Amino acid sequence: MQCPKDRKIALIDGTLADQLNVKDCPDCKGTWIPSEDYQTWQRQKKHPATAAELVPDVLDVEFVQSPFDAKASLCPECRSYLARTKIGMKTPFYVERCPSCGGIWCDRGEWDALEKMGLHTAIEQLFTSEWQALSREREHFAQEKQATVDKLGEDLAQQVFALAEALEKNPNGDFGVAYLMRRFEAIVQMQKSKAIEES
Repeated sequence: MQCPKDRKIALIDGTLADQLNVKDCPDCKGTWIPSEDYQTWQRQKKHPATAAELVPDVLDVEFVQSPFDAKASLCPECRSYLARTKIGMKTPFYVERCPSCGGIWCDRGEWDALEKMGLHTAIEQLFTSEWQALSREREHFAQEKQATVDKLGEDLAQQVFALAEALEKNPNGDFGVAYLMRRFEAIVQMQKSKAIEES
């Protein structure tokens, strides 16, 4: 069995967490996870049944992208082209899976990143349209939070986030939101009036 990225290198037997049998590339340090071995290992683990349940434990991890990540690959077992799914982080990467036999390819460091995020027990869910939509939503939310920190500063931004969370949990939180909206509409109107007077 040859490495999907460097097709001249033979894969060798290896293991991942908790005795998951895999095939490792001694050259690029990538890992092939045969479908049957993954499913056997997965049955011994608690794992989410749907993409909606698959919420990362950590949204970002320290990660150095493999130089082989963008390279198209063939399944080392059945020679089908591997499908790719994006894992959105500050440094995004792609996990690959064979649409025919279900085997999984992780470039160097990708399994560790998936494990730290708690995504490693349900990799097949990462290839669903539901997961991709949820992932884009979470990525947008993270970018929005970072923009808030950049504009308001860390301390005030954390107060805003805490207030938003408290209002979400309160059964009458919509009254608080309505108050804030009225308050800021009044401020905007005052600023517009002042600008007109000064012009």
